[in-house]
Amino acid sequence: MATLTRAHQELFARTPDECFDSFDGLHQHCERQKDESQEHWNRPQDLTVTHDLTVVDDDGWEKQLNDWSFSQLCRMAGVSKETVNRLSTKTASKVLQETLPSSDQPLQILATDERIRSVHGVAYTRLWNAEVLDVVAEFSSAFTAPQKAMDEVSTGLYCGEQDLFAFLIDPTGWIEVEDQAFAPGFFVWNSEVGRRSLGIQTFWFQRVCQNHLVWDAMDVVEFSRKHTANVRDGLEQIHRMIEGLAARRDQRRDGFVSTIRKAMTERLGDADEVTKMLAGAKIPQHLINEALEIAQRQGSYTIFSLVDALTQLSQKKVRYAGDRAQLDTKIGQLLTLAV
Repeated sequence: MATLTRAHQELFARTPDECFDSFDGLHQHCERQKDESQEHWNRPQDLTVTHDLTVVDDDGWEKQLNDWSFSQLCRMAGVSKETVNRLSTKTASKVLQETLPSSDQPLQILATDERIRSVHGVAYTRLWNAEVLDVVAEFSSAFTAPQKAMDEVSTGLYCGEQDLFAFLIDPTGWIEVEDQAFAPGFFVWNSEVGRRSLGIQTFWFQRVCQNHLVWDAMDVVEFSRKHTANVRDGLEQIHRMIEGLAARRDQRRDGFVSTIRKAMTERLGDADEVTKMLAGAKIPQHLINEALEIAQRQGSYTIFSLVDALTQLSQKKVRYAGDRAQLDTKIGQLLTLAV
């Protein structure tokens, strides 16, 4: 089994203003971000970089670069961002103005208010964060964010200037797999500005700590897609993966419920037969005698009544945690009699 660190890394990379308390809050923010953004298509030679690094087009709009769009513009101009950052703004503007290539193919410029969020060529296909969360929203009643991290702020739901990341689990979806409890969860991510690919990772896990490390994960499946012409096909794959995760949860949960239902009605015989069976399962004799008395008061020696009785006795009679854990494992294995 694996330890997944993606949410842990996000936790320490985010500022408080990038954290959201709920999936709905994150979704609404991404919708607003989409509504407030505008796309402009301009040839590079139709743009002017002024003395204060303001970008102006031939139609007269003026917008400031943020750190990400400044980095993209430097790459397009073929100059080092680190070098340009050491220059005065007047000199830096002149460097960019003189090194940006000329082309008949326009640049995609994504802007919000007076700030440029990203600059791309024609090969880039934008996928809005809100579109990704539209797919996830179909399952939001079943999946929710984990507990807040140790800083009491970070929730696993993040959206910043450059990208989106959401960590969601089903806290009621615990199922038994080979005598161990697992619940389903997934990470999903995207960037509207080219910072990262579109992607999802689904898994079954045993524990999430306050650093948002996901412990003992199994059945880990990952999918990602770059922001090229077919990026929207990735939304269908994300839908299928979350839907499949939920379906496997329900199948496994239904199987466990079926086992419990059978255990509540399946009788194991008389007291002598039950004593022999429990002794064969290496249950201590003094607990067997008390369990028989409790089960008898409940009406009969069903698998469930005996497991329930032994569980009660384990908590009350066994002093040390290690011994109790071993006994609980043996008790839990009795449920296989109902499979």
